[in-house]
Amino acid sequence: MSLYDLSFNDTAGNIIPMQQFQNRVLLLVNTATKCGLAPQFVDLEKLHQEYKDKGLTVIGFPCNQFAGQEPESNETVVNVCQINYGVTFLLSEKIDVNGKNTHPVFIFLKEHANSGILGDAIKWNFTKFLVSADGLTINRYAPTTNPMDIKKDIELFLQKI
Repeated sequence: MSLYDLSFNDTAGNIIPMQQFQNRVLLLVNTATKCGLAPQFVDLEKLHQEYKDKGLTVIGFPCNQFAGQEPESNETVVNVCQINYGVTFLLSEKIDVNGKNTHPVFIFLKEHANSGILGDAIKWNFTKFLVSADGLTINRYAPTTNPMDIKKDIELFLQKI
């Protein structure tokens, strides 16, 4: 099984097959609008705008598993992200990233990421996964890692497309 065999639902409930992102670099992030790290949405959007035409796709996966910091519904989360942070990149419906209901995309990411000392469990909102265009290399970044600090890694992955 590969990441491209999986799918997720967008905030409107449409099925989005991961296969459509094959041969693109992916930046996948579990997000929460009420988190103290939510200002990272701004830098995620900057990366999206700078690299979307060069092969990067940014996708946010709203999650309410950490201190109830994603109170928005699937219907309202897009508007809140757009109004408060200017987000135009794709958002999934709310998902779980840990526990028995962990979304299959995050099961795959946690099992295949170069996570070093981070371990498997997602510790907090804004854990980032950078996936190479062939889907074989997955780098994991801590919630406190500023999205702009992984720009060099994004550029390295984009060079290999």
